[in-house]
Amino acid sequence: MSLRLIRKILWAGVGVVALAFVYLLLRPEPTVERAGAVQPSFDAVFELTDHRGEIRTQEDFAGRWMLVFFGFANCPDVCPTTLAEVAAVMDGLGPNAERVQPLFISIDPARDTPEELANFVPGFDAGIVGLTGTPGQIERTAASFHIFYEKIEEAEAPDGYTMGHSSQLFLFDRQARYAMSWSYGTPAEAILADLKERLFP
Repeated sequence: MSLRLIRKILWAGVGVVALAFVYLLLRPEPTVERAGAVQPSFDAVFELTDHRGEIRTQEDFAGRWMLVFFGFANCPDVCPTTLAEVAAVMDGLGPNAERVQPLFISIDPARDTPEELANFVPGFDAGIVGLTGTPGQIERTAASFHIFYEKIEEAEAPDGYTMGHSSQLFLFDRQARYAMSWSYGTPAEAILADLKERLFP
């Protein structure tokens, strides 16, 4: 390899490093950060059908804090585990549980009809409202909450597919503004402690 070629390679490397440094300096900062999870500041906005067949929006829960989780009824582990944690949190709130509304928003509208959700969410005995909608409604809702989901072909799964999705649990305040989120696996005790700080400042 010639000396000239080596110098070109080195200078190209320097250029890449410089560009990366400039990007880090100029990139926009997120507005909300909590427990290692970074989220942009946003409001909860949705119009979906609940597990009783009624159209619901964020305005139906005005004045209450909202715990929001995206998932699907056929989920083998992440979703039932998280909803079980939500149920433990609601139980831990005691009489103050009426100040918090847990919501489960499906990212699998093809299978998660209101009837299917009516068989799923009441099993957690936590007053969870299941929400679903058309594929377009779910896509818009997911985008507004900044969450990711995708259909994954899997021969052993029901109907031959499963769903990959963001697994954080969101908290919104009484005006439906994003307050914080917890990553999957956060124990109910930690979630409850954080929530009580918000409810009883």
